[in-house]
Amino acid sequence: MRALWVSLAVLGATALAQAVVVAVSGSVALLGDTVHNAADALTAVPLGIAFVLGRRAATRRFTYGYGRAEDLAGLVIVLTVAASAAFSAWAAVGRLFDPRPVAHLPAVAVAALLGFAGNEWVARYRIRVGREIGSAALVADGLHARTDGFTSLAVLLGAAGSALGWHLADPVVGLAITAAIVLVLRDAAREVFRRVLDAVDPALVDRAEHAVRGVPGVREVGELRLRWIGHRLRAELAVVVDGEATVRQAHAIAVEAEHALLHAVPRLTAALVHADPAPVPGQADPHLALAHHATA
Repeated sequence: MRALWVSLAVLGATALAQAVVVAVSGSVALLGDTVHNAADALTAVPLGIAFVLGRRAATRRFTYGYGRAEDLAGLVIVLTVAASAAFSAWAAVGRLFDPRPVAHLPAVAVAALLGFAGNEWVARYRIRVGREIGSAALVADGLHARTDGFTSLAVLLGAAGSALGWHLADPVVGLAITAAIVLVLRDAAREVFRRVLDAVDPALVDRAEHAVRGVPGVREVGELRLRWIGHRLRAELAVVVDGEATVRQAHAIAVEAEHALLHAVPRLTAALVHADPAPVPGQADPHLALAHHATA
């Protein structure tokens, strides 16, 4: 929450200062950058709502809690970025057909540098905090802010072209900014939609399997599933134990496997471990028989 409010304050102040320069200069390149910075600042609102919801306790209806609200916030951020790209493109294309000189070029250059500084600071802050807490939405928001910083520098090129008398420099840079926003949109959308579909890094699965295989009493690791709920991971897996093990012994092995997972996988907060007995030689595995029947 602190990362969100700090980002909102910094980017909000940056966008406000740029808006003043847009009003006196008429630069569409700076307008696109300003709108995008304002949209980036406002994405703190859906993320803040999602983080507040995620703190609520699980209920009998929402048995996993409200952590998936972060995924919905990520979708809202993607739509916001798309809307800002569409607006920037519309303004730049309109100026291409109606070119006008840009006034107060030194002020435009200063506003561009201010936009870069504000976005880069916010990007570093969001990405660092997002990775610490495992929030894909916050990391995506940080990457979005980083690209905004480079698009702010592109406004400098438009100002330089206008200073040399090329009036189309400003709308051309505006279109370049739109293209950069679209690239960010692609990366952010891919990350968010992967999270919505319960995708995880395969390296985490390998790490979990390796940790469980090292637990005494575990003969084999069966089905292993990981999923994100907000910025926390949950695991479900089956382990094969000695068929002659008592219920208490099998339970103790499952508990040890759970502890190994919690220590080995970052941001894993819960694991459900099921112990299956190894099949007796000469007898069919009842679990395999059930699985074959279900497949048929």
